[in-house]
Amino acid sequence: MKDIARRMDGAIDVLHKELNGLRTGRASVNLLEPVQVEAYGSQMPLNQVGNVSVPEPRMLMVTVWDKGMVKAVEKAIRDSGLGLNPSADGMTVRVPIPDLTEERRTELTKVAGKYAEQGRVSIRNVRRDAMDSLKKQEKDGDISQDEHRQLGEDVQKLTDDHIKKVDELLSTKEKEIMQV
Repeated sequence: MKDIARRMDGAIDVLHKELNGLRTGRASVNLLEPVQVEAYGSQMPLNQVGNVSVPEPRMLMVTVWDKGMVKAVEKAIRDSGLGLNPSADGMTVRVPIPDLTEERRTELTKVAGKYAEQGRVSIRNVRRDAMDSLKKQEKDGDISQDEHRQLGEDVQKLTDDHIKKVDELLSTKEKEIMQV
C-alpha cells in the first residue's frame, strides 16, 4: 500500500510542478523554470547561470553570475514562448509580467485542465496496476478472496482521495488564473 500511495503522490507532485509553471499574471520564480540558456556550448537551466527573484508582484529579476551570459539569458527568456519581453540592465535581466487577456486566461484554464486529466490518468494507472497485482496474488494463493476484496477497497479509497486532491489543485489554479 505504501508503494501505491508513493506512486500516486508522485503523480500529484508532477501535476503541482506543471501547474506552478502556468502563468497567472503574478510573477513567480517557477515561471522561468523551463527556460534553457545556451551557455558554454550547451543548454543549461536558467537557475544554473543566474538567480531568479521577485522584487515586485509583476516583475521578475534574473541576476546573472557571468557578465558574458547576460545576452544569452535575455535571448533564452525572449525565445521561451512564455510571451515575456526581458530587458538587460548591467548584470541583471528584468522581466516585466504583462497582464493576461481574457482569451489567454481561458486558454490557460484549458491547459490546466489537460494537466489535471493527465494526473488523474496516472493515478488510475497506478490503481489498475495495484488491482492486477492483487488478482495475481489471490490466484497464486498468497492472499485470500476476502483480503483481495478488502485491499481492493483500500486501493480504491486511496485512488479517490488522490483524484480529489487533483480536482482541488485544478480548482485553486483556475481561480488564480481567472482573477482579474
